Parts: sequence; structure tokens; C-alpha cells
Amino acid sequence: MHPARIEWGGFTRSLVLGLGLVCFAPFGGASAQTGDALVFAAASLKNALDEASGAWTRDTGKRAVVSYAASNALAKQIEAGAPADLFFSADLEWMDFVASKGLIKPESRISLLGNSLVLIAPKGSAMQVDLKPGLDLAPVLGGSRLAMGHADAVPAGKYGKAALEHLGAWAGVKDRIAQTENVRAALLLVSRGEAPLGIVYKTDAVSDPNVTIVATFPEGSHPPIVYPVALTKDSSKPQAASFLDYLSSDKAKPFFEKQGFTVLSKARPGS
Repeated sequence: MHPARIEWGGFTRSLVLGLGLVCFAPFGGASAQTGDALVFAAASLKNALDEASGAWTRDTGKRAVVSYAASNALAKQIEAGAPADLFFSADLEWMDFVASKGLIKPESRISLLGNSLVLIAPKGSAMQVDLKPGLDLAPVLGGSRLAMGHADAVPAGKYGKAALEHLGAWAGVKDRIAQTENVRAALLLVSRGEAPLGIVYKTDAVSDPNVTIVATFPEGSHPPIVYPVALTKDSSKPQAASFLDYLSSDKAKPFFEKQGFTVLSKARPGS
């Protein structure tokens, strides 16, 4: 089990999360063998990327070991020297951060996927929320909190804060947020009924049968949600470049679309 730290107003508590459900420290779980492609990927990619990497292994006999966490945490670990071969971020800012440190191969970078931001509630909830200007979520929350990724670091949290600010709702809820270390932790709080509402990606919501989508945030209420992927500067493994080619090919496209992602990039020639 892996403890995720969650901020509730003025204090922090630890929520024990199943390792296979939410957050995966890059040096925990399965370890990469010599030659395996080591991928650092945003937590929201788990379902799609697990399927894609499994299919790639079946097709080629090669293996990608994927470690999932919030993009900000992964970027900082790459900066600290973690031996990732690929970085798959949930936003442009954290990829730009790694690029600014000279830690990726710029020519390999692809803006591969798009996503949507949604408001969710536990399955069976009759809650209705109209995401329009002038929104006030405080009465809807009652005495409870809104679950979302950390608003100053986690991509889904940053998108959520931007959307709430755009709609005029941030001031009313900023002190009533359960801020989590990644988007899957926010999803789990709602799935378990520990929070009445949460802000997550559409792809997270459709992956969990215990939540329901209450509403989708208007696209113009937050920056476009873009997932870039790139090889790291020091990666020299042919498997890593091969896996990146696969991810940007038509073969991988169905795995992403199945989970609700929009594939932004065309397949590479010959892939």
C-alpha cells in the first residue's frame, strides 16, 4: 500500500491507497531490467497506457516499465536524476520545465493527447450543477469538501482552479478543497464517498464505475489539456524510441480513444 498525502483545509492527512489504483512512485513496483524502456507517466494515463504497453510487448517481445504519478512529481524526479527514458506529462508546463533544464530530446517531443475536465459525484448521486458564470459550489458542498489535485502543482488541479476562477467559483471554495497529490487520488475520494464532488479528467471518470459525471467544464474555462511525450536526454535504449513510435502510431490510437482521450498527433511515417 502507498500513502498519498491529502490536504484538507489547514491540515494534512494520509490516505492509504492501493498501489494498483492511484499513485506509483517511480522506484516502486516493477523494476526495469536492462534494456527495458522506463516510462514516467501522468497518473491519468494508467488505464490506456497499461493496455498500450501490454499490446506493444505482445507484438514485439519488448517491455516498457511504466511508473505513474503526478506530472509535477515526475518532472522533479527527472530533474533530480531519475533514470527515465520517456516522460509523458499531463500538461505542457511540466514538459516545458524539463525541457528548460535540457533534460529531453527536443526533436522527439510530441503533443500526443487531449482531454476534458469534468465534475464528478459518487455513483447514484442526484446532484445537479450548472457550470456557468456565477457558479457557487459552497451550498452544494454543504459541510464537505471538493476533491481535486493540488491547485498549484498537479495539472488537473491547475486546470480545475483555472476553470473555477473563470466561472467565479474559486473564492467560495478555495478553503474547502481536499487537495490531493494526483488526480487519481481525487477520483478515489469521490469513488469512496469521502467527498461529494471532485474535479478530474473525463478519462479518469469513465475508468471508475463508482462515480458519475455531473457536468463537463466548458473548454474555454481553462487552458487546453494537452499531453506531451518525449525521450529524455540521456536515454539511449532502442526500446524507448521504439515505444514512443508505437505510442504515436495508429496501433496505439484505440487504447487512448477507448479511455476518452483525443489523439492530437498523426501517426509517424512508417509507424
